[in-house]
Amino acid sequence: MNNSILLEICVDSIKSAINAEKGGADRIELCDNLIAGGTTPSSATIELARKYLNIDINVIIRPRSGDFCYSDLEFEVMKRDIEFAKNAGINGIVTGVLLPNGNIDIARMKEIIQLARPLSVTFHRAFDMTKDPFESLDTLINLNVQRVLTSGQESKAIDGIYLIKKLVEKAKNKIIIMPGSGINEENVRNIVMKTGVKEIHMSAKKNIDSVMQYRNNNVAMGGSLVISEFNNYFTDEETVRVVRKILT
Repeated sequence: MNNSILLEICVDSIKSAINAEKGGADRIELCDNLIAGGTTPSSATIELARKYLNIDINVIIRPRSGDFCYSDLEFEVMKRDIEFAKNAGINGIVTGVLLPNGNIDIARMKEIIQLARPLSVTFHRAFDMTKDPFESLDTLINLNVQRVLTSGQESKAIDGIYLIKKLVEKAKNKIIIMPGSGINEENVRNIVMKTGVKEIHMSAKKNIDSVMQYRNNNVAMGGSLVISEFNNYFTDEETVRVVRKILT
């Protein structure tokens, strides 16, 4: 491997963003609510990330969790978030809009791309929910999208290696294929070697126990006891450093 492999770290807090840069990340994808796949971060988070970081920042534009078919009001929110992020000095946006039939919403993507210019546009893992990944890739190339984030239409990128490799071959350097989901220091080398990708996306998160001494374990803010309010997840600087070394 060589240092041409770009390392993007997905973060949902300023602390994680700073840790990512310290560990050697080339770029961050700035989100909120990573536990739900990532939604648009707050204006303050975007502004402070730009203030404290020197590396590139791509901001996810996703108004809610769930599917990628949006109402007119949700789409209006997305467009306003793009304008704010653009004025805040970020480098790119990460987004995706689908039609109910599983195809990419070309009309809305054209509108988004036009509004975002000259920022880079990454089509996120909505791609993994499309009906035909090869047709979708052609669509994104024709739209002049810069990259697609994908797990190879599997829950984890390690299980989608075959499709990721085929997408890289089909892309022919017309668009960047960036694998993400479940990538860590143990499998990143294998994924790069078997797919030929030039960019990697991961969160490098670590569970940090809450500082709370008093704990009411009978209450779950999200209505589920699966996720504890006393587990905090942050990007681990050392993990980023290890992966950066592997990719160099």
